[in-house]
Amino acid sequence: MKKHILNLVWGNNNGGPAHETRKKTVGLAWLVVVCYLIILTFLTHLIRHEFVYAVEEFYDNSSGKILILTTQFLMAVSLAIFIWRLFLVLMYRPAKTCTDEQLPSCTVIVPAYNEGPQVLHTIRSIANSDYPLDRFSIIGIDDGSLDDTWHWLETAAAEFPGRVTILRQPVNSGKRHALYRGFRMSNCDIYVTVDSDSQVEPLTIRRLVSPFYWDQRVGAVAGNVRVLNRNDGIIPSMLEVLYAYSFDFIRTSQSMVNTVLCTPGALSAYRRDIVAGVLDEWLNQKFFGRPANIGEDRFMTNLILRNGYHVLFQQNAMVYTAAPTQYPDLCRMFLRWARSNIRETIVMSRFAFRRFRRSPATGARINLLQAWLNMIVGQFMKVVGLWYLILTPELVAINMLVGAAIAAIAPGVLYAIRYRIIDAIWAWPYGVFWMFGLSWIALFALVTPHKTGWLTRRTTDIQKNNPLSFHPVANLPQSFARE
Repeated sequence: MKKHILNLVWGNNNGGPAHETRKKTVGLAWLVVVCYLIILTFLTHLIRHEFVYAVEEFYDNSSGKILILTTQFLMAVSLAIFIWRLFLVLMYRPAKTCTDEQLPSCTVIVPAYNEGPQVLHTIRSIANSDYPLDRFSIIGIDDGSLDDTWHWLETAAAEFPGRVTILRQPVNSGKRHALYRGFRMSNCDIYVTVDSDSQVEPLTIRRLVSPFYWDQRVGAVAGNVRVLNRNDGIIPSMLEVLYAYSFDFIRTSQSMVNTVLCTPGALSAYRRDIVAGVLDEWLNQKFFGRPANIGEDRFMTNLILRNGYHVLFQQNAMVYTAAPTQYPDLCRMFLRWARSNIRETIVMSRFAFRRFRRSPATGARINLLQAWLNMIVGQFMKVVGLWYLILTPELVAINMLVGAAIAAIAPGVLYAIRYRIIDAIWAWPYGVFWMFGLSWIALFALVTPHKTGWLTRRTTDIQKNNPLSFHPVANLPQSFARE
């Protein structure tokens, strides 16, 4: 009983220095957050009269009144959507896992660029899948790497003869082109894509493809992405909680309305005959007259939705992927996602309000409208908030901190209930970190949606400094979800 309680608090672990370091770091985080909440409560009490006075002043002029009413409207909409999503999440159940006889044939495609030895660990985890060998194959593609990635792909092919096919692009052409070559080479029923810095559990692929068997309307399935290197610093620890909320709450609710908006590059599955019909359009996508070299996963999702198929989330299909450990790398990742979100929100708007499928699409439209609200009104409110922060810094800053603390409650509680109670604390530091360190990214992306610069991975440095490249499969984190 005691061991079970400790597992609920700390998660399964094998002990050792890394675990002890994590316990100390998490303990320090708890201390900081508790102090932060105490100080915040005290400061809020001190400025309560000033806050009431400021609100009254706002109401005395038309611009201030509009600002307050707009804020209240956004809060009301957000709360209503949150309650709606919560209801959907409580109703969600992953699709039943198929037996060997029911499983379709599938090919797992792993594009790699300057990934070094990690690509071998990725392929090993895939090859270790609980899947009939006569219906399962792996394609590893070196997209013109400048390091020794090709050597590690050759090692994988030699280690799993007849099961792993390797291809080499003559020059680096981008992930989209590497995937395109893999798609063209396979004639299986289902394509599965896995990022080369990710690792899967033995049952992941079986669970991921199961929804295709039970429902012929399913065109794509998103896997559940978690952080592989969550012990490698504060940023991965915070992202672990963020990813859990993004997938176990947001995508779970989207799956209940048959419209997951993005199948992640780390782990996704697609029905081959649908992909074949949109493959050339997907490869040659342009935005502002330029080739779109980011967001290939989101565009593929849009094409499948546009053709009337469902896109689901399979919660028990777990993949563990590398998360950035440095602030500049994190900004690059979020900027890439933000620009892709702008482009694909526009793309989805071209068909979402028509009858694009036979099944109900109201939920899809609600999620799309919220995306527009966040993208336009939400960014405008950031600019207004920055202006008032300059005018009344002490009042606005404290209210921003209160807002960050409130926003962290849902991710923190979700993580505590579903995974490790103790690590849920990272939701609160992340709320403050996002407010003051990351909130600018979506606004910057909105005014630079056509640009693709500042997104290239600094691969040489990553391979030298990132210990993730040497995680053996045996050290793959366990699923901490409580059944």
